Amino acid sequence: MITSKKLSTKILIYSLLIIGVILSIAPFYWMIVGSTHPSGEIFRVPPKLLPGNYLAKNFESLSESLGIAKVFWNSLYIAIVYTVLSTLISAMAGYAFAKYRFKGKNGFFFVILCSLMIPFQVTLIPLFEMMVSFDWLNTYQAIILPSLAAPFSIYLMRQNMQVVPDSIIEASRVDGAGELRIFFTVILPVTRPALAAVAIFQFMSQWNSLLWPLITLNSKDMFTLPVALSSLIGMARIDYGELMLGTTLSTIPIMIFFLLLQKQFISGILGGSVKE
Repeated sequence: MITSKKLSTKILIYSLLIIGVILSIAPFYWMIVGSTHPSGEIFRVPPKLLPGNYLAKNFESLSESLGIAKVFWNSLYIAIVYTVLSTLISAMAGYAFAKYRFKGKNGFFFVILCSLMIPFQVTLIPLFEMMVSFDWLNTYQAIILPSLAAPFSIYLMRQNMQVVPDSIIEASRVDGAGELRIFFTVILPVTRPALAAVAIFQFMSQWNSLLWPLITLNSKDMFTLPVALSSLIGMARIDYGELMLGTTLSTIPIMIFFLLLQKQFISGILGGSVKE
């Protein structure tokens, strides 16, 4: 039987959780509602809390201003290619650090961990000079290649792969499997939760990236969504209806990608925290 004290505690906890959910959802709801109103009505007092009928007009204006279809494709293509390559490289590096023995392994891994403390702004100028020397400015590879080997992803994959029993790898070798076959058919299926977590992190980081694409891309045909949306913020006039619609569109792929992999996300984050 639930006592009055326990009941009061539960009511308090659930009330706080409900308030937290409302505060978390409110900005997204306001963003979606604002995308259906003209810019002049978004900040009116009292505010309009229900969707309006200006969505089609905002989308038309957004398409004329940015060429939203091309911009959306640029972001999607870059994010998907980057996510696949970066996740694969992180998995390979994590597997090497977790299961192979080679001279200087701990030193190399220490350097990778230390690189987590280096701000991206420090490497910005050298990277830009490299892109200029390669004649890669305003290209997809300039956005994708420089950050493929993500230190945090390598660390996360290493921690998860350390949990994989060595006996499975040895048994595969005894059966005559090569190293690549072991990696792709034994290791990757076992570490799918970690791969999902890394893929989500990498997709989000690339999809939301602004500073590096802003520096390396100089034509509207190559703009990614964050760069294109930043161009809507002018000194004289800002169309907040267009801006909120563009921001709403930019959140959709992240939500879909997370929902597809959410079942394995938490287990991937926690997979390397306990060693058997």
